[in-house]
Amino acid sequence: MVLSAATSMRCASHVMNIVLTLFNIPAEVPDWHTGRYWLMRIGYYKINREKEKADDWVWIIDHSVQIGSEKCLVILGIRLKNLPKNRPLRYSDVEPIDLIPVKTSNGEIVYEQLEEATKKTGIPREIIADHGPDLNAGINKFINKHKETTCEIYDIKHKTASILKRELENNESWKKFLEHCTKTKAQVQQTELAFSAPPNQRSKARYMNIDILVVWGNKILNFLKSEKDNPSGKLSKKNIEEKLSWILKFHEKINEWGNMMAVVQIVESGVRNNGLSNKTLNQLENELNNLTLCDKAILIKNELLSFLEIESSKAKSNEMLLGSSEIIESLFGKQKMLEKEQSKNGFTGLILAIGAFVSVTTKDVIKQAMNIVKTKTVLEWTKNKIGETVQSCRKKLLVSSTASLPSKNRRFDIRLNPTKVIKESNISTHLGNWGLNHLDDYKKEQKQNQISLGC
Repeated sequence: MVLSAATSMRCASHVMNIVLTLFNIPAEVPDWHTGRYWLMRIGYYKINREKEKADDWVWIIDHSVQIGSEKCLVILGIRLKNLPKNRPLRYSDVEPIDLIPVKTSNGEIVYEQLEEATKKTGIPREIIADHGPDLNAGINKFINKHKETTCEIYDIKHKTASILKRELENNESWKKFLEHCTKTKAQVQQTELAFSAPPNQRSKARYMNIDILVVWGNKILNFLKSEKDNPSGKLSKKNIEEKLSWILKFHEKINEWGNMMAVVQIVESGVRNNGLSNKTLNQLENELNNLTLCDKAILIKNELLSFLEIESSKAKSNEMLLGSSEIIESLFGKQKMLEKEQSKNGFTGLILAIGAFVSVTTKDVIKQAMNIVKTKTVLEWTKNKIGETVQSCRKKLLVSSTASLPSKNRRFDIRLNPTKVIKESNISTHLGNWGLNHLDDYKKEQKQNQISLGC
């Protein structure tokens, strides 16, 4: 359930209890914490099991980050011969090659990590990534050493997002449009027009999903036209004009942005579903030429076609390379959904679940994982690779702070020996400034504690 249906571990335990009770099956239900260890053991097993060495591996790599200074390098792999056709990658298509938490990362460290990974699969034919600074430096050094065999591909989604960011980040019309969207959301969410509220954008990588705002803008324009031509009578005309009529000023701009997004979506979909080959450029160029485009959209089309010409030229004759690394971004999202609030507290051993989510999980795989990997193994891995987590540090500091800041509601007999008379000179050592300022109160409370304990 956790792997296939994305349920929480607590939910999976409760569901099992309901099913066993419903069908009167006499079996014990594993605690959710037991399920957590099972998931970690499966992930550890998949990551560390022997891989088939070959010269056609594709590595999909990225860093996962959470609160704290740690990063976790994740390497997924798939053989070129196993790349699906006419569809994007699925979790079951890829194999976890490595998962490496580190306190610090730079190009040299990434390079060493990639060299170490070659011991599992051999030297890869392709590496695809998002051009993050650390990754890019490490990949470039790796490629320079293995340029006869390995090529590097820039993820198409990050490429299109970088183009859109360049075009829109400093565009005054786009800025004003976003401001109006934010105000409108606040104005309509508690009214009869709540259905018309703009969608939320990502807080990070927001240029990867601007299409939802452009689509929303088109829908509101159509709604306003419909209400003008054929009023439903159910909604206040005054409210509609006050809250939504501003969007009419952006009619031309929304059409322009929609044009740009049409180009981006065709290119992304084509690369995501069919990869990069010597046929890619002609196929996408023919499809894009069927569109009626504005000037900005034409510029974006030409830039993307030039990019595809360079990237697809890296493929050999009759070879298809992977052009999208979205599978790894999706995987990080699934991991954070599993962790829920814990994802805000830094990495824990549950990061091993990334290995469990991908590749095919059969009964035999689970059986082998349970037989080969013990709970002690994943606990030791967590201790050695992750060490003290942000959450454990927080707990220690909070406990330490609480112990050093006593109040009248705290019983000193929990922390101090009530039969021992503390000299005034030692008050600051035991109780800090609070003790010096409240010496008389402390003496009275200590005496009361001694009486209550029969001392």
